[in-house]
Amino acid sequence: MTGKSSTVGTSRRTVIIFSGFVVLVALIVWPTFLGRIRYAQTRAELRAIRDAAMVAELSSVGKLFTTLARVIGPSVVNVTGVRRVQTLVDEIAALRGGLPGGLVDESVGSGLIISTDGYLATNYHVVSQSEAIEVRLADKRVFSAQLVGADAATDLAVLKISADNLPVADWGDSETLEVGEMVWAIGNPYGLDRTLTYGIVSGMGRRGVVGNPYEEFLQTDASINPGNSGGPLVDVHGRVMGITTAIVGRSFRGIGFAIPSTTARRICEEIRQHGHVERGHVGLRLHERPAGGVSITAVAKQSPAALAGLQPGDVITHIDGEYIDSPATLVLMLTRLPIGNEVMATVLREDEVMHVPVRIGRRPKE
Repeated sequence: MTGKSSTVGTSRRTVIIFSGFVVLVALIVWPTFLGRIRYAQTRAELRAIRDAAMVAELSSVGKLFTTLARVIGPSVVNVTGVRRVQTLVDEIAALRGGLPGGLVDESVGSGLIISTDGYLATNYHVVSQSEAIEVRLADKRVFSAQLVGADAATDLAVLKISADNLPVADWGDSETLEVGEMVWAIGNPYGLDRTLTYGIVSGMGRRGVVGNPYEEFLQTDASINPGNSGGPLVDVHGRVMGITTAIVGRSFRGIGFAIPSTTARRICEEIRQHGHVERGHVGLRLHERPAGGVSITAVAKQSPAALAGLQPGDVITHIDGEYIDSPATLVLMLTRLPIGNEVMATVLREDEVMHVPVRIGRRPKE
């Protein structure tokens, strides 16, 4: 009887130990097993999402690209500026292929139709010093173009061709852009007609790209190459947000620049109306201050600044309440103000804060 009880007790202990072992293994293995189930479910969900995207969403994105090409393409033109390069005419020049009248050089770029009656916008460097300018439209028609006017400071020029009922691009407001938004560039890189590339807005308000205080650029990683100059940078709706104009280096490195539409539109309209651009001027030489504001180092005689009583040593901190953090900021602000407008300058003279009214004058022609 005792032996039988002992055997039963041993069996119970074995069952308990085995059960405990099973429970222990289950506790260890179950989370992993559950994780695998959840992972499989997640993979299935992701696969379903991907398949749906392939069928619907990505298809829509693809159609967006083709739609943009159709919307903006007809208003983009190819621009070729022809200039004659003077060369020394002698035996060596002849051996090199030189011609008695000099060599003909072509500058190829892009442009944008900005009015139905034949006004076009492009970069000034595309047509600078050209003896003849040729424009080819999307429908393959070719026109001789006249230079209405140009603004070297912003690298913009307006051309005119004898054509009517042309497709016009819609200007957008570059002030509404944000870093990260998608943009598309279309133009004539390396003579490749109406090439469409895309990227994002990488930066806003870039200054000093070409060392010019008149320019603030949009930065983009959309591919911009020689020949794109003067073409549009557009948003997802096909609205022109900028005019492509510059790259870093001689070839594309993922950093391109465009003149913001707010600047381009204003400059092109002024050139259309007057043939040139007038800029504000007060007659100051400025120096940057680490502490903020800008210090005046010289005042031109009989200039608006002199007539207002500004002096060397004064520090300008604000114009009409807007903080001035650098000479470039002040110059840019002055060039955009209408001639004859009066602004209020906040000036620090020694320990005294003064508010000085200054009338904007016309900048002398350079």
